[in-house]
Amino acid sequence: MKKALAFDIGGTKIYNAIIDEHGKILSEVKKNSTPQDFDSIKSLFETIIKNYEKDVDVIAFSTCGAVNNKNDGIIGSTGNIAKNYPKMPFKELSLKPVYVENDANCAAWAEHEIGASKGYKNSIMLTLGTGVGGGIIVNNSLLKGKNGAAGEMHFKMYCDKRRKCTCGSWDCFEIYASGKGLKLTAEEITKNPDVTTYDVIAGVNHNDSLMKEAFDKWQNDITTGIIGLANIFDPDCVVLSGSMAEFVDTDKIEKKVNSEIVTTPTKIYKATAGNYSGMIGAALLALRPKGRV
Repeated sequence: MKKALAFDIGGTKIYNAIIDEHGKILSEVKKNSTPQDFDSIKSLFETIIKNYEKDVDVIAFSTCGAVNNKNDGIIGSTGNIAKNYPKMPFKELSLKPVYVENDANCAAWAEHEIGASKGYKNSIMLTLGTGVGGGIIVNNSLLKGKNGAAGEMHFKMYCDKRRKCTCGSWDCFEIYASGKGLKLTAEEITKNPDVTTYDVIAGVNHNDSLMKEAFDKWQNDITTGIIGLANIFDPDCVVLSGSMAEFVDTDKIEKKVNSEIVTTPTKIYKATAGNYSGMIGAALLALRPKGRV
C-alpha cells in the first residue's frame, strides 16, 4: 500500500498527515500555525518531512496559490502568506518524490475520487469561504490551463464597479459569492457596517426579513455564477464546499440553474470528502498510477 505525507498549506494554518492511495488518513492530523516568514515556513516543512519521510513513498503539498504544470512550484503570489513563499524549493525538501498542487484543485480531485462527484467525468467544485476557490475537472482530468492557473473564480458579475475584489479588479464572482460577499450584501441592505455573516444566518433562522433578503441575494449571486460556469463547461455536477456551503439550498440552486442554462441539466451537490479534502486530494494525485492523467 503506497502512502503520502500530505500537507495542506493556508495563510493561517498548516496541516499534515499520512494518507494512503485510497484517500484514507492513516495518522493523526497535525496542525501548526503558518509562520510569518519564508525561512520559518521552510524550516517547518523540513522538520515535518524529516520525521515522516522514511514511512512514505511521496510528499504531497496542497497549497494556496496557482501551481505550475510540472507540479513542483508556485507561479502566482498569494496575499495571505509570507511574501517570498512562491519561491519555495519544494523538490529540494525531500529525497522522495515531491508533488505540489493548488488547494482548490486538490479538494476538487478528492471529491472526484471519493466524494460527491465520484463517478462523474466532468465537474466543478466551488469552495465558498472567506474567498471563493475553484477546481474544474474535464474528462477525468484537472483543467490546469497553459501555465497552471486555470479555475480562478474572478470573472465579472457586474460592470458598474460596485465592489473592489481581493484580486484588485472590480465585481468578480468571488466578492459576491464568498463569506465576505454575504457580509457586504448584508451591509448594503441593512445599512449596518458592523453586520456579520453570523448575524445573517442567525437572522434567517429567526425569520428576520432584512437578513432573509440579504441571504437570498447572496444565494442568487452564487446561482448566477454557476449558470455562467455551467454554460461554459457543461458539467455533470457542481460541488459546493467550504464553511459557507453548509448554508446554501442546493435543491433551490439546482432548480434555478437548470431552468436557465442553455447546456444540458446538471446536479448541484454539497461536498462530502470532509474537512481534509485538500490533503486527501494532494495524496491521491501524487499516488496516481503512472500513465493516468
